[in-house]
Amino acid sequence: MLDSAETQNKNGFWEIIKVAIISLVIVIPIRDYLAKPFIVEGESMEPNFKNGEYLIVDELSYRFHEPKRGEVIVFKYPLKPSEYFIKRVIGLPGETIKIENGKVVIKDVATNKPVLLEEEYLSKSLRTSPDLNVTLASGQYFVLGDNRPRSSDSRIWGLLPKENITGKVFLRLWPIARAAVY
Repeated sequence: MLDSAETQNKNGFWEIIKVAIISLVIVIPIRDYLAKPFIVEGESMEPNFKNGEYLIVDELSYRFHEPKRGEVIVFKYPLKPSEYFIKRVIGLPGETIKIENGKVVIKDVATNKPVLLEEEYLSKSLRTSPDLNVTLASGQYFVLGDNRPRSSDSRIWGLLPKENITGKVFLRLWPIARAAVY
């Protein structure tokens, strides 16, 4: 027969094991299929996302709808898929993106008319360079960093395949003063 102290220790041990198992059963599927933490590295998305900020990335939404222009996404860098980048979606499949005189112009698929991209999240004085003209095929996206002079993005390494997209930024948790839902 076990005495009271041994029984309590044994019960306490099994309670810890149960909590750990239940936690893993809940946390692992959420982290692998719904939301993933991401820490911003570098200055390519400043002033909107700064180095060291802690984000939660929604990995579920793009299973039900396509990325939209203006959304901030996290993806596997096409030239080195073990690295993750954060950028803003600018061009959608089938569109033609033209950068000219520091401005981004999009030729809409439906209307076939060029439209100047209004980027209210950027400073009015920001100029996008170099000039280019590119048409996106099905499943391709054109992405840019918000800090255009300091960003490695589609202007440098090309178009982003849809299969490289991990998800969209859903929540900024840290720093607390800049916490936000997107």
